[in-house]
Amino acid sequence: MAKQKKALGRGLSAILSNPSTDITQSQSNIEIKTPLGAIGELLINTIEVNPFQPRTHFNETALNELADSIKELGVIQPITVRKLGYDKYQLISGERRFRASQLASLKKIPAYIRLANDKEMLEMALVENIQREDLDAIEIALSYKLLQVECNLTQEKLSERVGKKRSTVSNYLRLLSLNPIVQAGIRDHMISMGHARTLVNISDEQAQLDLYKAILTNNLSVRQTEELAQGVKINLTNSKSNPTTKIGPLPFSVQQLTKKFEEKLNSKTEVKLQKSGKGKLIISFKNEEELEHIIQCFQ
Repeated sequence: MAKQKKALGRGLSAILSNPSTDITQSQSNIEIKTPLGAIGELLINTIEVNPFQPRTHFNETALNELADSIKELGVIQPITVRKLGYDKYQLISGERRFRASQLASLKKIPAYIRLANDKEMLEMALVENIQREDLDAIEIALSYKLLQVECNLTQEKLSERVGKKRSTVSNYLRLLSLNPIVQAGIRDHMISMGHARTLVNISDEQAQLDLYKAILTNNLSVRQTEELAQGVKINLTNSKSNPTTKIGPLPFSVQQLTKKFEEKLNSKTEVKLQKSGKGKLIISFKNEEELEHIIQCFQ
């Protein structure tokens, strides 16, 4: 974990040590065309992306759909930027709109311009992105950790900043102590947060990995996982999911196909595969609009 913490802070520390990127130190020397705190149209090529964006994946299909919408209706909600210097800005929030506007070949984009130093920019960007529903659990955990370390926050203060219960923040931060293989399983939606909370209580790394593999091989429920973690013997052959017909972890090729399918639909999916090669594909949706989008993808 010590190495991970160092990696999280390295980029920001470099920027914080460079006074040219912190306009609060030299604002009197900057010629301001657009009043700070106002909404104006900025040239897209004068805006650079936020290097501390916690969201690492942008669905290509969804971006293209947003770009089509922007071509028709324009950018309805302005992005937020901070002024770095003369005709130079850095994105704080709204990277999807910014990327989609680039795809739509826009020259200008409406933006709310703020005066913020590096730590304030980092906090605003992280808090705005943490509130999104499409970040995976590890991205959220890394965002919490980065915000905590760089802004020197206790877990209690951190929970206040992000508007979450302290226990919720603590559960996410504990995920970072899991073996990287298990973390990858969380990011790929191979196990749930319930499974992860059980695994994080196992201090022995090999025992943690063994139970993780058992979850995948036998399609264990959270309850079964908790019982195994407590040393309770359970009859896996009588599991409701009929794990004896499972072939274990999905083949890498199937995992890749599933990932591409999820990106196409912009929805979570679950694949259940049997030894015979037969299986089920379950597509999840949150509301009627998402269901309509999924159906349109097959038309």
